[in-house]
Amino acid sequence: MLKIKTKKQGAELTSIQCNGKEMLFDGKTFWNRQSPILFPIVGRIKDSKTEIEGQIYEMSQHGFARDMEFNQIEENHYVLTYNEETLKKYPYKFELHVIYQIIEDTLQVEYQVKNIDNKKIYFGLGGHPAFSCDYSTGQYEIVFDEKEDKIKFLKLKNGLIDTEKANNILENNKIHLTANIFDNDAIIMKNIKSNKVILQSKETNKKILEFDFTDFPYLALWSKKGAPFVCIEPWQNTADKIDSNQIFKDKENINQLEPDKVFSCKYNVKFF
Repeated sequence: MLKIKTKKQGAELTSIQCNGKEMLFDGKTFWNRQSPILFPIVGRIKDSKTEIEGQIYEMSQHGFARDMEFNQIEENHYVLTYNEETLKKYPYKFELHVIYQIIEDTLQVEYQVKNIDNKKIYFGLGGHPAFSCDYSTGQYEIVFDEKEDKIKFLKLKNGLIDTEKANNILENNKIHLTANIFDNDAIIMKNIKSNKVILQSKETNKKILEFDFTDFPYLALWSKKGAPFVCIEPWQNTADKIDSNQIFKDKENINQLEPDKVFSCKYNVKFF
């Protein structure tokens, strides 16, 4: 049986209980977040500045949505609507909906972006849930559900995507979670054939969760050194490249949305 708790601040998950066991990191030590929503950027932008329609705007890592209070429409359905504060950082009129649903033993997290402006808008979007997992013991692994022969690992340099690629750390279609795996920041992947990854015990193959990121072209893994959690992050886009021209609409894989249109994507997490 699955139970969740959420809050208006950042429309963030605060608890996922599966048969009475807490599956979500508590956000009390190492990191003060649990499942932030990344909007309207994923990762960092170069010099924390970007040009939108000829104006320069400043935005901190992962955007502003995670630090804002959403309005609650109904239980586990939240919306953030543009306001004076958001327009100072991002000059588009939007609604960002976050909808949590439990479907049997699966949590579905849906994001909807509505363009309520009179022009095309551009945005980034991603999830950042932190699952309870003492990864640094070396007893856990991430398993891909398809044979990954074209996957690319992106390298971060000062929070930006480097021109160099990172080493391919797949072994037998698995990523072994070691104590040092996040020493160089997040593991970011693209050109992924799989729609799902499984977090499981390395020794017993006992599944902890199955993460379906079908709607997202990028997947990232991240934690802090020695922390009792691992983030499995579905992303629509990434941080700026180190040689970025800093023009927002030129970002790789940036989402575009015409007036009155809605963009929707979701991820699903099945717990065992």
